[in-house]
Amino acid sequence: MSSVAQTARAGKARARSRTRPSLLTGGVLWIVLFALLLAGVVAVNVNVLRLNVELDQVGRDRDALKADIAGLRSGLSSASATARTERLAEKELGLRLADPDTTVYVRLPR
Repeated sequence: MSSVAQTARAGKARARSRTRPSLLTGGVLWIVLFALLLAGVVAVNVNVLRLNVELDQVGRDRDALKADIAGLRSGLSSASATARTERLAEKELGLRLADPDTTVYVRLPR
């Protein structure tokens, strides 16, 4: 073989090696990109699940508080009932209801 032919072959080999795509511009870059996107999707889904769990807990807490409020309102209404107040006034203070026939109204001068 002549030296010209060898030089031409060496030039073609260099040309091929220069035009060959690198690994980063080919499939590896796309794989890394998709892996990052999938990791982002997974992270978003995990955060959504955490928020749903917290939302369920807050809903349960709210329902428990509503039940407590209803119980407190019931206790308040029974504590302020007229019959209970009259009974406590008579028992603890010795008071009794006035007889309507013996009630006297006082007129004040204007």
